[in-house]
Amino acid sequence: MATTRIIPMHVNKGKTIAQCLTERTDYAKNPDKTEDGEYISAYACDAKTADSEFLLSKRQYRQLTGREQASDVIAYQIRQSFKPGEVTPEEANQLGYEFARRFTKGDHAFIVCTHTDKQHIHNHIIWNSTTLDCTRKFRNFWGSTEAVRKLSDLVCMEHRLSVIENPKPCSKSYNKWRGERAEPTQLEQVRSAIDAALSQKPADWDAFVALLAENGCEVKRRGKTLSFRGAGWERFIRADRLGENYLEAA
Repeated sequence: MATTRIIPMHVNKGKTIAQCLTERTDYAKNPDKTEDGEYISAYACDAKTADSEFLLSKRQYRQLTGREQASDVIAYQIRQSFKPGEVTPEEANQLGYEFARRFTKGDHAFIVCTHTDKQHIHNHIIWNSTTLDCTRKFRNFWGSTEAVRKLSDLVCMEHRLSVIENPKPCSKSYNKWRGERAEPTQLEQVRSAIDAALSQKPADWDAFVALLAENGCEVKRRGKTLSFRGAGWERFIRADRLGENYLEAA
């Protein structure tokens, strides 16, 4: 039984595309989390040099198409977490590779890094936003979260693994795969609210804030600091506590 989340990766303010690609892939390939790199696989690239290969493809894309966007997505990540005790690290990596190959239709290079440092084995799947022929880019689409979940479930079922029955949005599914009824943490609730708002493709910042408000999430800005607060909470949570993919620039 696996849960999934798709995360577009942007360039962080003050950093280059190369720096951001290296940071994201290095985190995924962390030898302390992947048993010294034993549980890393790659498609259409070398895992050791994936960041450089991704960067080269983007340069070729600009040369071929003449298109460039300052805030473009440089890569995508899917986090695929499995129920504790249901899969081995080898099986998890195989499932992640099969899922990524089918989801990208073989058009994008990717790496699959299986982390074993938590009770639940989980994959960090990172694929290049630029296609292998360097003429197109992957574009996140309406309903991509559901498409990711359905394909991941299908792969799991084909390997005779359990799936979440009658999945509900975000935090409910998280609780189910944990096998407990505990409430998700406030950090998880805010991330889920942000993911849900972004999945509706808000036209601008005000529209994004309005969607968060519909889910009971309040936004506050003090100087350069952005914070969020759920309904009934006493305190706000700073964006930098949510992870780099939830900072304002991302």
